Amino acid sequence: MKEELNTLIQARYPLIYLVTPEEERAEAAIAHIAKLCEYEKVYVWTMTHGLVTYDSDRKPQPRTLSAEAAIREMVHTEGSGIFIFKDLHPFLDDPSTVRWLRDAIASFKSGANKNIILMSPYQKVPLELEKDVVVLDFPLPTLDELDLVLSKHLSPTQPISAPVREKLLKAALGLTKDEAEKVYRKAQVKAKKLTESEVDIVLSEKKQLIRRNGILEFIEEDETIDAIGGLEELKRWLKQRSNAFTEAAREYGLPQPKGMLILGVPGCGKSLLAKTTSRLWGLPLLRLDMGRVYDGSTVGRSEANLRSALKTAASISPAILFIDELDKAFAGSGGSADSDGGTSSRIFGSFLTWMQEKESPVFVMATANRVDRLPGEFLRKGRFDEIFFVDLPNSNEREDIFNIHLSKRRPQGDRFDAAQLAKISEGFSGAEIEQAIIASMYDAFAQDREFTQLDIIAAIKATLPLSRTMTEQVSGLRDWARQRARPASASVAEYQRLEF
Repeated sequence: MKEELNTLIQARYPLIYLVTPEEERAEAAIAHIAKLCEYEKVYVWTMTHGLVTYDSDRKPQPRTLSAEAAIREMVHTEGSGIFIFKDLHPFLDDPSTVRWLRDAIASFKSGANKNIILMSPYQKVPLELEKDVVVLDFPLPTLDELDLVLSKHLSPTQPISAPVREKLLKAALGLTKDEAEKVYRKAQVKAKKLTESEVDIVLSEKKQLIRRNGILEFIEEDETIDAIGGLEELKRWLKQRSNAFTEAAREYGLPQPKGMLILGVPGCGKSLLAKTTSRLWGLPLLRLDMGRVYDGSTVGRSEANLRSALKTAASISPAILFIDELDKAFAGSGGSADSDGGTSSRIFGSFLTWMQEKESPVFVMATANRVDRLPGEFLRKGRFDEIFFVDLPNSNEREDIFNIHLSKRRPQGDRFDAAQLAKISEGFSGAEIEQAIIASMYDAFAQDREFTQLDIIAAIKATLPLSRTMTEQVSGLRDWARQRARPASASVAEYQRLEF
C-alpha cells in the first residue's frame, strides 16, 4: 500500500484519503515519499495548530486554524508540497469547506505540483468529492517494522534466539506501532526481560487491545471437538483440514480454505462446534459481532467499523473469524434503503466482496438457523467451501450427548442408562438434553439428595422440545437442506452416498 501511495503522489493525484489511526507513522511515510519525489515541503494541518510545516516545531498558527483558511493558504503557497489535513472529516459536512477543496483541486491543474492527503481513522467522502478522491487504507506494521520496535526493547547484554524473536513478533501482529510498543514495555516490566515466556503476556495484552473496539473479540474455548456428540461427518471434514494453513499444504498445491456455513436447528451444537475448531486447528478465534458494527452516530461509521475489523483479522491471520447467527446479522440487507439509508446493503456488499477477494488466510465460520432469511448471494458456490446442515440428533447421537453431559457432572455415571434416556428424548436437541439434566439436578438438590435416572426422565417428560413447538420451521429447513447442504451426521451422509 505504501508503494501505491508513492505512485499516486508521483502521478500528481490531487486528493488522497488515507484511512489510518497511526498519524505519526503515516506522516513519516509521506515525508519519506516527498523526499524521494523531491517535493519542497510537507505541511500538516490540525484544527488545534493550523497549517504548519512537517519538520518545524509546529507552533500554533492562529491565522490558519479554520479549515477554509488553511485551504486558502495552501492554494496561495508557492512551490511544490504535500498538504496533510488531519481529521478534516467533521468539516466535510460544511458545503463551503467542500467547495474550497474542489477549487483547490481545480487550481492544481494549472501546473502546481501539490497533493492533498486527508488523514482520518475512518472514511467519510462527500458525494461532491467522489470523482476526485482516491481512498487508501494505510496498512498495519509488518513483521520487519515490528522487528524495529522490538529491537528497542531488547537488552544488548541479553540477546534472544531467532525462534523466540519470531514468536514475539508474530504475537504482536495486528497491533499498531504504538500498541506494540506498549505490550513489549508491559512484558518487559512484568518479567524484567523479553523471553519466550513473555509471548503469553504479549498475546494477553493484545487480546485486551483488540477487544477495546467492541467489534472483534477473542474467544477461548476449553472444550475440545470430542465434547460434541454426533456430527461425525462434519468433524471428519474439519480434522482433514487441521493442517490446511501450513506451508506443507501450500507446497502440496492446496488452496487455503475460505470458510464454511453451518445451518441447522437451534441448540444442536453449531456455535460450540465453531469454537472448538480453533483448538483443533490451533488458530486464534475472533468473533465478529455484527450488531456492534452498525453505528448510526456518524455517516460512514458502520462501514469503517467493518473495514477495521476485517483488516485486523487479516493482519493476525491465519485465524478463524466466527459469525454467529448470520441470518440475523444480514437479514433484510437487500431492502435497507428505506430503513437505514442503505447502510445494511453497503455493509453486506462490503462483506461479500471481502469474502470473495480476500487473500489472507482468514477462515470464516458462520452459523445460521433460518435459511429463508439468508440473502441468496451467501449460498452460491465460492463464498464458502462447504455448507453443512446440522439436524436434530438421532438415537445414537442423543446417547452420546447424554454420556458427555453426565460424565461432566458425575464422572462415575454408571448408574445412568443413557440408551433409555436417548429413546425417550426423541426430537430433543443437544441444548435441550443438557437443560433436562440440569433441571433434574435442581429438583434433587432442592430435596437434598443425589439426582437419579427417574429425575432425568421426569425432566424430559416435562419439556416440550422446539421440534414440536416449531414443527413447520424445522420441517422447512430439512426440506431445503436435503438437496442443498451436506449432512453433518455420518449416518445421513453415508445413506446419501449409498443412494447416489
